[in-house]
Amino acid sequence: MTTGSRIPGFYRLSIAERRQAIAERAGLELEELIATVRNAGLSTTTADKVVENVIGVYGLPFGIALNVVVNSVERLVPMVVEEPSVIAAASNAARMVRETGGFDAEMLEDLMIAQVQLFDVPSPVHACEKLKQAGPALLQLAEQAVPGLVARGGGPRGLEVRNLGDGAVVLHLLVDCVDAMGANLCNTIAEAIGPTVAELTEGTLGLRILSNLSDRRRVRVTCRVRAESLALRASTDTTRDGLSVARGIEQASRFAELDPYRATTHNKGIMNGVDAVVLATGNDFRAVEAGAHAFAAKSGVYRPLATWRAVKDELHGQLELPLALGTVGGTLRVHPIARLSLELMGITEARDLAMTVACAGLASNLAALRALATEGIQRGHMSLHARSVATAAGATGDEVERVAERLSERGDVTLDAASQELSRIRDVSP
Repeated sequence: MTTGSRIPGFYRLSIAERRQAIAERAGLELEELIATVRNAGLSTTTADKVVENVIGVYGLPFGIALNVVVNSVERLVPMVVEEPSVIAAASNAARMVRETGGFDAEMLEDLMIAQVQLFDVPSPVHACEKLKQAGPALLQLAEQAVPGLVARGGGPRGLEVRNLGDGAVVLHLLVDCVDAMGANLCNTIAEAIGPTVAELTEGTLGLRILSNLSDRRRVRVTCRVRAESLALRASTDTTRDGLSVARGIEQASRFAELDPYRATTHNKGIMNGVDAVVLATGNDFRAVEAGAHAFAAKSGVYRPLATWRAVKDELHGQLELPLALGTVGGTLRVHPIARLSLELMGITEARDLAMTVACAGLASNLAALRALATEGIQRGHMSLHARSVATAAGATGDEVERVAERLSERGDVTLDAASQELSRIRDVSP
């Protein structure tokens, strides 16, 4: 990347100019980028090889979040999302964070879980002990099931045994999947050792499959924002100083920590950023969502994945969540935009992707809480939504921005209002 992820005024550029700027920053050939993103990057013929019963391809906007710095490395962050304001909000929040050096991220653990279920176990306590004693042999058997993974430096790393009660026992194989998401690898391992596990426990063999609660493959991200950067300077009476905004964000965070109803919406804002990058890179966003929400509820109470505190003249944020992502295999092999997304970020390793995705989540959360603590979520959101409404009313070219601006001024972002404004514009146009 030549000059980083900071591109002031990027949103004002035409689509052609944006493509040019991104190609230059990422060191890609412009023609290659254009050819990849044209028509959503996926032909119907290719789609027919990805899923079943294909009749076409469904397109979503593909954009770039700017200003992101992760562990001192500049990242252009691709996002696929249909909701207005998500990309702009994440970019704006990342700009505030970069003023203090950017996001700090780390992989706390990097292991997937392959589960083997046993039921009707006659002596669960004795069975658990036998499985622990057989650990080395089971790990060797698991390694033999995935020689390619072992050759790449990954493979089984350990095991855990849990007595679930009522004659049910589950064995967890902990697997380093390197740069793969690992679902197929974990399933292969679980199926390979299942019969031996059943024989050792004298129980009936049940399910053999990975767990999407990948709490042994977790990311932690922290950031600092200067309070002065949070200040809201507007032409309306909503102007707020930075310290009061920081305290307002802390209060919003504490609300989520106390109330699962609020925590759910709090976490949805995080997943706005997370899912958008996961989708752009061809990863399984349903697995990520399931794991994140299960992790949020692991204590028995649904809690926020990210928390914020006002500390002197700064705001400090922290996010921790499980992220099982891959940079090889799966959709990545066949979807050109998924491969392009990794190129734009300059990422080849799954751990770097996971850390970047988590940073996008924390940035999205910061942007949402800042809006809630100041002017409210609707003002900025509906301002960007106005362009979609203007287009739906029939506006074209520069009419879209003119209609959207008038809708925002009116505070009435509806199709009827857009049609009225479009008629006025066309009535006075030469």
